[in-house]
Amino acid sequence: MCGRFHLLATAEQVAALYGVAVTQLMPRYNIAPTQPIAAVRHSRTGGRELTYFHWGLIPSWSKDTKFASRMINARSETAHEKPSFRAAYKRRRCLIPVTGFYEWQKVASGKQPMCITAADAQNGSLLSFAGLWEHWQSADGSEIESATILTGAPNELMTPIHNRMPIFIEPDDFDLWLDASAPLPAVQSLLRCYPAEKLRAYPVSTHVNTPRNDDPTCIAPLIP
Repeated sequence: MCGRFHLLATAEQVAALYGVAVTQLMPRYNIAPTQPIAAVRHSRTGGRELTYFHWGLIPSWSKDTKFASRMINARSETAHEKPSFRAAYKRRRCLIPVTGFYEWQKVASGKQPMCITAADAQNGSLLSFAGLWEHWQSADGSEIESATILTGAPNELMTPIHNRMPIFIEPDDFDLWLDASAPLPAVQSLLRCYPAEKLRAYPVSTHVNTPRNDDPTCIAPLIP
């Protein structure tokens, strides 16, 4: 699964990669479920837009929001057929900009938090999670737009760390992924395992375990 990530890129970097307008972007070192997450989608007027979603997808047919915290991830292998995700999979796909994510590796002493970034990463090196978004409206008319991250089988780097990892979309595939009219077999072909050589993983302190800790210590390499 993917339960935490960070976004440390500048507004200019995000705007340049995705072709969207970005007025301000604060660095986030420890983004957690139920918090707002930045994502890129097709706008109603054409082109792309950067917007914010509640992290934890709420299906449009849901009577309430109580299951949202369980919907932070969707399995890429089955999302197209699951009632909670299939409508979003067909028509509401998004890109979630990240500069890295966290996973907890089982070790003899417990669980060791690991930070995974691009192999050549500086703080602003961007990757793009494959995401789905949904629009939900309550009986009283209040509205929430929410999103989930697609996950798949781990690559060689991630296998010792966890049995799932996020799906990444490459820049050359952005248009296809965001195109609501694209044939689903073509969309499904993008949900492949990200090459291990393009990522690196290193241990960080348990400071990241607490969601309210949102500072550079979260990404600092653990000193033995």
